[in-house]
Amino acid sequence: MHAPFPPPPPPPAVGRDRTTLWGVLGIVFGLFCCGILGIVFGVLSIRDARRNGKSQLLGWLAIAFGVINIVASAIVRARGNSYYPYWYR
Repeated sequence: MHAPFPPPPPPPAVGRDRTTLWGVLGIVFGLFCCGILGIVFGVLSIRDARRNGKSQLLGWLAIAFGVINIVASAIVRARGNSYYPYWYR
């Protein structure tokens, strides 16, 4: 005899979708504060977007801005500028 098919997974719980929250936090941290936090929040946003079938754009933007922040920070520090952010000069 054949075993019956397993039931489909339940739909995601209402109110547990934090895709936009993680994406916006990642963009803000990636642009203005800490690039590593921007990347972490971007990954969390992409993970939640895949689970809920939403767009992954905010997560990818957060990762991109986090990487840009890290690269720009490394360039500024390599030039011998100990002041970061550099607009306070």
